[in-house]
Amino acid sequence: MITGELKSSIDKIWNDFWTGGISNPLTVIEQFTYLIFLKRLDDKQLLIEREANLLGVLKEKPIYTPEQASLRWSNFKQKDPEIMFELFTRTQRELDDLTVFDFMKNVGKDGGVFAEYMKGATFMIPTPKLLDKVVQQIDALPLENRDAKGDLYEYMLSKIAEAGTNGQFRTPRHIIRMMVEMTKPRKDDIICDPACGTSGFLVSSGEYIQQKHQDWFYEEDFRTHYNQKMFNGIEFDPTMLRIGSMNLQLHGIETPILVGKDSLSKSNGDINDAYTLILANPPFKGSLDYDDVESSLLKTTKTKKTELLFLSLMLRMMKIGGRAAVIVPDGVLFGSSNAHKSIRKELIENQQLQAVVSMPGGVFKPYAGVSTAILFFTKTNSGGTDNVWFYDMKADGLSLDDKRNLLVTEEALEQCFTEPENIQEEVKGKCDIPNILLDWEEVHETKNHKKFQNRKSQSFIVPKTEIKENDYDLSINRYKEIEYEEIQYEKPEILIEVIKQLDIERKNSLLNLEKLLK
Repeated sequence: MITGELKSSIDKIWNDFWTGGISNPLTVIEQFTYLIFLKRLDDKQLLIEREANLLGVLKEKPIYTPEQASLRWSNFKQKDPEIMFELFTRTQRELDDLTVFDFMKNVGKDGGVFAEYMKGATFMIPTPKLLDKVVQQIDALPLENRDAKGDLYEYMLSKIAEAGTNGQFRTPRHIIRMMVEMTKPRKDDIICDPACGTSGFLVSSGEYIQQKHQDWFYEEDFRTHYNQKMFNGIEFDPTMLRIGSMNLQLHGIETPILVGKDSLSKSNGDINDAYTLILANPPFKGSLDYDDVESSLLKTTKTKKTELLFLSLMLRMMKIGGRAAVIVPDGVLFGSSNAHKSIRKELIENQQLQAVVSMPGGVFKPYAGVSTAILFFTKTNSGGTDNVWFYDMKADGLSLDDKRNLLVTEEALEQCFTEPENIQEEVKGKCDIPNILLDWEEVHETKNHKKFQNRKSQSFIVPKTEIKENDYDLSINRYKEIEYEEIQYEKPEILIEVIKQLDIERKNSLLNLEKLLK
């Protein structure tokens, strides 16, 4: 959990960017990311040098040559602002005129997965003064601590306050964490987010394993799997790829597999039966031409709507037995088009749909006010849906307006995940996450279905036969029973007398006021 001191440091950096002339949140984060990357390159070289001094032999190829010493963070941070700025921006005439930024863009494999997506990166810090301010503040950040550097970057990402294009927007971290907790990443899982954005789902999955399964890391096979195959993301936006890869690296996932392409396009048609766990919040505002969509997706549901195509894509990409947790707009649950019905029928009849968690409309504010739900399903290709568990989430611990302020303390929100059974009384009613986790455990793990027969509660199960009879409608309001409370009103003649009495009191008050003014 990020401390108040770290928050203040990030707030100061953010404000300096803003007052220094960079107001676009994504541009701020991208420039911040470049500088973090440069510091990490130099930190890695310092480690190589220390090991060489200790062992008397250079075991690893240096990132910087002696001639490139001026391009290193530890060197240029000590320069005057104008000289530092010149090192970033000078016109390259000869090899010796290589700028700090050019070096970063061409560092190659030494820079890890982040460096693979530097094509098109642009240095946009406009003045020496701003560059110096930000460099000195980043230099003071605790980037040697895995948890701290991951948390501070997440906090920076949380400051994105604008919707992206094509329906992209940042998924709240606690919603991501809830989905990860419910799917419980396994030792041999190959995890994928086909619309990974800032890589929040992959980061949270890594944190889950780090926190709950430290013993797995004692095994060399698992460490190899964790570092080379476990985390996979697909994203068409190069900026998001750079931000997402840095987010992963700062959380200790150095070599994720990130692919820069459109998941729904023909260029992605070669990924089949590849993943065992898919976690995603795909874009759901766009529509594509049939000619642009990979043909196998249209066999499951012929549609131009991205939210339906992504569900079809996930079924194609998952191995048999693979699980998925995916956020969809409410329209997917009850849409009446043939495409909507066919994808719901596919999930219920041919796969195993386990749960629908309905979320309130404010969860994605200020980006969007659309109501959404989370679908949990397993790919079987042979059916298996007997009952579907529904949960009507009313509160997620934050206000449901544009401000999205915490209604509970950060410590209490953390306890919602670590000790849901011991949640504080004042949290109940403000955050449904503990109840969702506990009820899911009972329904999914212990198969205790008798407890969830009451359709008037927030949590209940519905048999497949009933869903089929309702044309595979998955909207929670179709099945939830609303309990109406009878309100007793006074008789009209009594209300009239009350109004007359109030009128007399009002006239007397007005007369008294007139006397006081004379």
